[in-house]
Amino acid sequence: MKKLSHVCKKTLCLLLASFIIFCIPSIFLGCIDNNTYDGELLRLHIRANSNSAIDQSVKLKVRDAVNAFITENIHKSTFEEAYSEIGKNLGVLNAIATNVLRRNGFSYGARTRLANEYFPSRMYKDVTVPEGYYDALIIELGEGKGDNWWCVVYPPLCYGEDFKYKSFFAELFG
Repeated sequence: MKKLSHVCKKTLCLLLASFIIFCIPSIFLGCIDNNTYDGELLRLHIRANSNSAIDQSVKLKVRDAVNAFITENIHKSTFEEAYSEIGKNLGVLNAIATNVLRRNGFSYGARTRLANEYFPSRMYKDVTVPEGYYDALIIELGEGKGDNWWCVVYPPLCYGEDFKYKSFFAELFG
């Protein structure tokens, strides 16, 4: 009987050690990088004419007008839905950008398109968007050679809808 008790203790210790060795690191690794998004993204990039203060300022006014339209008119429940609706509204989005430019005294126009381009790794709030090729709504103001403002239409990172990616173990033990 003593021998059976000793075997049970050894087995229990071995199981506990296995749990510690394999599961605990998984919990912490899941928590460390639980906000890296690697699924489908539809990015938004508004590229200023130049880096002059006035061109950068009007870029932000275009951003506000475009974001207001997207918030009110573009459904973002799936990637396909967001992409399709943006595609159908390219003319409207271009008109919005051009109207903002005209109201602010700029003679250059805007070019609006959907494209698949390479983007470097970026952070938005606490979410890391890894480098890679992504579909994007690109709005170029004038020559489009200035710094850009960017965000993500789908999943809706900059439209008041939060998302978090958590590891299985963080959910299980959190």
